[in-house]
Amino acid sequence: MLMITDDGAGRIGPAEIDAQPEFMAWLRDVDSRGARHAGTLLRPPAEAVTVRVRDGRTLRSDGPFAETKEYVAGFEILECRDLDEAIAIASTHPAAGRSPIEIRPFWPLEED
Repeated sequence: MLMITDDGAGRIGPAEIDAQPEFMAWLRDVDSRGARHAGTLLRPPAEAVTVRVRDGRTLRSDGPFAETKEYVAGFEILECRDLDEAIAIASTHPAAGRSPIEIRPFWPLEED
């Protein structure tokens, strides 16, 4: 999973991202590798809700309360041969020039 972080400055929506030729070229490249499964832009942290269960009670609070300006702004779920391929794909993502991209592997699914 590529987690694309942002600080919210110059935030644009899905339609603007889809209109960027460099992003569409990146998607075509990833698709040609057979690596892309899913991805999306996330709504801003101000629209988030955090849920915790304590002593059997569901507690809800508005937004995340991170001590940072950066937040996960979107993600791409990819199936890659190895970490090197994931790094190669992440390094060509259009956001990589302005925002950190964290690569986070999934635990393998247990087979029945």
